[in-house]
Amino acid sequence: MMTNGVVHANLFGIKDWVTPYKIAVLVLLNEMGRTGEGAVSLVERRKLNQLLLPLLQGPDITLSKLYKLIEESCPQLANSVQIRIKLMAEGELKDMEQFFDDLSDSFSGTEPEVHKTSVVGLFLRHMILAYSKLSFSQVFKLYTALQQYFQNGEKKTVEDADMDREDGERQMEKEELDVSVREEEVSCSGPLSQKQAEFFLSQQAALLKNDETKALTPASLQKELNNLLKFNPDFAEAHYLSYLNNLRVQDVFSSTHSLLHYFDRLILTGAEGKSNGEEGYGRSLRYAALNLAALHCRFGHYQQAELALQEAIRIAQESNDHVCLQHCLSWLYVLGQKRADSYVLLEHSVKKAVHFGLPYLASLGIQSLVQQRAFAGKTANKLMDALKDSDLLHWKHSLSELIDISIAQKTAIWRLYGRSTMALQQAQMLLSMNSLESLSASVQQNNTESFAVALCHLAELHAEQGCFAAAGEVLKHLKERFPPNSQHAQLWMLCDQKIQFDRAMNDGKFHLADSLVTGITALNGIEGVYRKAVVLQAQNQMTEAHKLLQKLLTYCQKLKNTEMVISVLLSVAELYWRSSSPTIAMPVLLEALALSKEYRLQYLASETVLNLAYAQLWKLPFRTSVKPRTTLQKSTVESASGMLLTSRPGCTTPLARPRRGTIVP
Repeated sequence: MMTNGVVHANLFGIKDWVTPYKIAVLVLLNEMGRTGEGAVSLVERRKLNQLLLPLLQGPDITLSKLYKLIEESCPQLANSVQIRIKLMAEGELKDMEQFFDDLSDSFSGTEPEVHKTSVVGLFLRHMILAYSKLSFSQVFKLYTALQQYFQNGEKKTVEDADMDREDGERQMEKEELDVSVREEEVSCSGPLSQKQAEFFLSQQAALLKNDETKALTPASLQKELNNLLKFNPDFAEAHYLSYLNNLRVQDVFSSTHSLLHYFDRLILTGAEGKSNGEEGYGRSLRYAALNLAALHCRFGHYQQAELALQEAIRIAQESNDHVCLQHCLSWLYVLGQKRADSYVLLEHSVKKAVHFGLPYLASLGIQSLVQQRAFAGKTANKLMDALKDSDLLHWKHSLSELIDISIAQKTAIWRLYGRSTMALQQAQMLLSMNSLESLSASVQQNNTESFAVALCHLAELHAEQGCFAAAGEVLKHLKERFPPNSQHAQLWMLCDQKIQFDRAMNDGKFHLADSLVTGITALNGIEGVYRKAVVLQAQNQMTEAHKLLQKLLTYCQKLKNTEMVISVLLSVAELYWRSSSPTIAMPVLLEALALSKEYRLQYLASETVLNLAYAQLWKLPFRTSVKPRTTLQKSTVESASGMLLTSRPGCTTPLARPRRGTIVP
């Protein structure tokens, strides 16, 4: 069978086969062995050695691209390789036959050029074995493909030389053309070998996890995966990467389809194992149900997630799989975290994870427990002590991803408590750790959700202090680091909309603020409803604003969203005194102050005290002689959190800026 210059008799029975590109790599290896140590400098040889591994593991590339890579490392060797391939392609079939016969000499002698067990030695042996298995007709097709490969490379080299002679604008067009060619190189090279496919999948999976912007676009990646699955539909890892790719675009149907296909292929490959053992049907089935529950939970299908989780628990109990049961216990908390007794389940999960030696699950449990207790109003020192214990687990077991999450969690907690200086310090600490771990794919863990959360906090901290230009720079950086089609883009989208809304309200542009409410509602329903009420209140539509605030207050009290409850109470109080009823506003403000003190929300407590002062001024009989409006517009109040509260221009009431602390789940 011949496909795009790839000769293979049985795609599923062999791990590697001969292609024109691999013949060119073999020529490079042969020339490196023939070249003496004096002909190539030590620096050039080091560059060539670093180049070899990507060439051996990566997908096939064009001949012109291969020439450029070799020339960047060693120009002299690039010229020798080009001449050798030209002689073989323009010669006869026996030249290629003689070349493969001479490859075996690399292993001969007392001091062979290549060791049989080395990476290069294994590659040479695989190629020699694959070539020896080809029939005469397949060898002829391979030689024809080599000639075509050489001719295409020569044409591309001539085109590049012509384009280099033209002006700078033409060179920019050439660079754009090169980018488009590189994106198509994998698909134009035909089916990948098993090693090439595994390298491609592992590289893309690492990029999706740590730096999505450097991975292929969703459409391009899906095209490559479909090409892989067309030649090998039982490639389980390709189905799983397709599942991750579909999650990027929130495609619930395709992601479910790919996930089920992945576990179907695992069951087929593990058919020899026992059904209830560590391998085989039982293990695949219980983890398939567990992943399906996580998928439904991600898309908000909680009933389906609970059913899938019950199935996973039943199979895990039958198999006595404690690790799977611990994962199920963690997801049980996620599904039932709105219940009053959910913290009991979470504490039990952490104890069990520590008992069974699962530091990752134990750390995630501690993070969730700290988050829950932060919303319950526990003191900051106790929460930081708990996070310190979690950090010990991270550093002990080198859990770099959880280190980032822990620092982002601390940033959110300090913002929740109104300590802007501490929040700023933690955010800066996280951003300075962007080179903590360098991955094999030359990717640094700097584009994860934790960094998006920290940057959003940084932008909001600048906006709250009136530094909108600095906040805009942070948001610009966020947009570059997390494009709109990335999975964490919703974080900065909501942050951007909120900052624009606050700025429009400060400038008195209520029509502009009203236009932003729709975008905020699409990203966060509660936030959007609250800001709609704020706009209605600013537009003197008091009746509509009061109805909306009362409905939102009831809903937030039911959800126990204390921070939003206090913000709504402050808006209701403002509505009362603007309606010349400051006496009615006093009990509302006192309730907000009591909640702020109880849950230790110092920023909101300071804001409530400021609102109480306004309410007292409204009750003065000669308030015109006091001139509170002029005084308060020019003054600022430094709260216990270090934030600045300023009054809105043209209004005698303080600006109650809505603040939401984003905490990594």
